[in-house]
Amino acid sequence: MKSRITISVAADGGLEIWLNEEGRDSLVRELQNLSPQNDHFHLGPVDLGEVELSSRPYRTNDKLIEFGKVLFRTDEWDRQYYPHVLSDAN
Repeated sequence: MKSRITISVAADGGLEIWLNEEGRDSLVRELQNLSPQNDHFHLGPVDLGEVELSSRPYRTNDKLIEFGKVLFRTDEWDRQYYPHVLSDAN
């Protein structure tokens, strides 16, 4: 079966990730390959992303996310460039 991943924003504003077994495996594989040397991957149509996203929503009122990027950042990197994200305060 072909990988299928649909990312959408539901009517209530919540982010939803819908995926089949192959989509799960593809996403997990890319996540496990992240490192300081390989620090991101793209989500999108087959020609634009390492992880392909579906362009078919599950519900008619969902807002599809058609492109995205997953970024791996170590605490050391964040401490240097974005220290506020490590703060305990919200």
